[in-house]
Amino acid sequence: MTKPADPKVTSWRFYGYFLRLGATVFGGPIALAGFMQRDLVDERRWISREDYVDGLALAQLAPGPLAAQLAMYLGYVRGGILGASVVALLFVLPSFLMVWGISAAYVRFGGLPWISALFYGIGASVIGIIARSAFKLTRLTLGTSRVLWAIFAVMALSTAWTEREIVWLFLLAGAFTLLLARKTPAGVMALLAGVGPPQLSVAVAPTLSTLLWFFTKAGAFVFGSGLAIVPFLYGEVVSTQGWLDDRQFLDAVAVAMITPGPVVITVAFIGYLVAGPWGMTVSALGVFLPVYLFVVIPAPYFRRHRSQPAVKAFVDGVTAAATGAIAGAAYVLATRAIIDLSTAAMAVLTFVVLSRFKISELWLIGAAGAAGLAIKAYG
Repeated sequence: MTKPADPKVTSWRFYGYFLRLGATVFGGPIALAGFMQRDLVDERRWISREDYVDGLALAQLAPGPLAAQLAMYLGYVRGGILGASVVALLFVLPSFLMVWGISAAYVRFGGLPWISALFYGIGASVIGIIARSAFKLTRLTLGTSRVLWAIFAVMALSTAWTEREIVWLFLLAGAFTLLLARKTPAGVMALLAGVGPPQLSVAVAPTLSTLLWFFTKAGAFVFGSGLAIVPFLYGEVVSTQGWLDDRQFLDAVAVAMITPGPVVITVAFIGYLVAGPWGMTVSALGVFLPVYLFVVIPAPYFRRHRSQPAVKAFVDGVTAAATGAIAGAAYVLATRAIIDLSTAAMAVLTFVVLSRFKISELWLIGAAGAAGLAIKAYG
């Protein structure tokens, strides 16, 4: 039986924790989830271990960036739909405001040489971070399954070759692993039949409603790590729609890396470049809307069905596909960011340091930015 959370903690202290977490913690979804376990379960005991484990399982099974979804679920445990809503707002707000400031400065001063030099180094470091994340995800999600490794390889190659994320391959991967498990629930098959890739047909400057709809669809296909959205966004935002060029897109990913909180906040930077403050607002709202709905709708029923083999099999396939797409995206972005020996060295050094030492990505990004400034000034 699930133990109740500590009733003595006040709502403002509980919700304030997520505001601080979103404003101060770097390191990606695994780091954020680890902080929540340490702080809320082990030390403060505001959340029971059973509720935390349930939230982590739901975040892994449902579409949505893991850390944001876990935070919303814990808010739901404490305060129902209102609690999930407050946590969602406070967890995302700090990084949103930081990205707003960075976006405004980028648009105003982006043409200055020192800005280009700064992102020259940061972009190379980001490639190392993405590559390291893809490597970690393969170890965490693929195991020794030949099927999952095959799915990973197909998605990595297709993303690298086409320079875009083919969404129907995600669904096919999930359906394939589900069929191998010899389970084909009618509901899942109906979902596969009814969901198509989020595509836009007109390559023109988007309206706010277009941005909202586009990023809402994009948010529905993020599994596990927020980086899973990167290959999809690149294919649509750069290759298909032409809203950003290669350099601007890589800078958008870099901005997400140098701000705390969820990585998918990169969509706010993209929205700002495309349509200003309102564009970043509707883009962020769109990408987090399905994340929120995938928490508050299934949460009351999740414990009843979370251990079904069919559900696990489908998500295993989709997760393997997402990991492959991240690896393919790392290659595509590397061809744009690694342009000489200096950038190659920074990318490799970032990967090696993250692999051997426990260090925040922020320090490496800062060092790479400083190196970029030095190289451009004295190189």
